[in-house]
Amino acid sequence: MMLKDALGAYRGGIHETTRVIGMRPDSADAWNDRANARNCLGNFSEAVSDYTRALELGLRFREALTALGNRGLARIVLGDLDGAHDDFSEIILRKPTNKLLLRSAFVQRASVKEKKGDSEGAAADRNMAVMLSVR
Repeated sequence: MMLKDALGAYRGGIHETTRVIGMRPDSADAWNDRANARNCLGNFSEAVSDYTRALELGLRFREALTALGNRGLARIVLGDLDGAHDDFSEIILRKPTNKLLLRSAFVQRASVKEKKGDSEGAAADRNMAVMLSVR
């Protein structure tokens, strides 16, 4: 799957992961892999649905944080700013030790807050992102 994805054959990746999901519908990794492929192809609505299922099934910590971030970005494209805000907030709540990831969640949430008209909240999140850059 990774080789096909690296070569740009995402449709094959979707086909293969759909087959795996059919055999093992409880595989969070398969749902996440298909979500990533759909996201790369611009099928954001389907990607959000697959990320949601993968998260419900229980991804490992790092994969869950990545799925939340990817789902949040897809939700922005779809205009679901509340959902995107929730995803970036969940990353922040989980307090990853990876400062780059945490900083990115604050930056993305600031962008969402700005789009929603919350300039004060956006500024606070940007300040947190800057503080994480300095440390």
